[in-house]
Amino acid sequence: MKPGTHILESLDPARPISPQISRGLRDAIIRNRLTPGNRISESEIARGCNVSRQPVREAFIKLAAQGLLLILPQRGTIVSRIAYSAVLDARFLREAIEADIVKILAQRADPTLVADLRAQVEKQKAVAGSAPHDFIQLDETFHRTLAEAAGKATAWRQVEGLKAQMDRVRFLSLGQFPVTKLIAQHGAIVDAIAKGDVPAAERAVRLHLREILRDLPTVVAAHPDFFELPDGALPEPVNVPIQGGDL
Repeated sequence: MKPGTHILESLDPARPISPQISRGLRDAIIRNRLTPGNRISESEIARGCNVSRQPVREAFIKLAAQGLLLILPQRGTIVSRIAYSAVLDARFLREAIEADIVKILAQRADPTLVADLRAQVEKQKAVAGSAPHDFIQLDETFHRTLAEAAGKATAWRQVEGLKAQMDRVRFLSLGQFPVTKLIAQHGAIVDAIAKGDVPAAERAVRLHLREILRDLPTVVAAHPDFFELPDGALPEPVNVPIQGGDL
């Protein structure tokens, strides 16, 4: 079976097809079930899903815009490599957005929200040592909860579109994923929100979202064929200071 034809088996015909195909392929690429260089066929996916080629074509165009696919005229479509510069840009934008989100929440600490976030952190601890894939899903829920509570659900949807390359790195790094440290950082974010400490909340989320800068060079070195580097050279670890102390 060709890559991409076996991951879209649960399409709901009552809902728009193209977004479902896009989500299914996006998830397969982010989780590295489809890896850089894999060729995927518009016609084969259409046949496998029993749909016309139009919704598949629309999904391919959307994923190409996110940097996940390369559509090569007369040559087919392949899964793109992870653009190192796109990972850094997405991380930068995400930090800027989420720093403002936690500042909003700390300015008007909500006990119900804090209780929910603490419960989420406990769920994260429960899977920390045994199920890193589950942790990533719980991590997504945690950050989405912050955005929605701040009234920034639309901004979070924009972040989700931008951070596809970051997520590919996260799944590649599961072996050295610092889950315990990340959970502790989540706890620090919640504590700062609960105390109404705006500067501490901002520092905590910035520290948390810069963790990938420590791990990225190691991940690139372990999976060089997955990455597109601007000058072809392996990157050095990045250490970015934040207000109130260095990382």
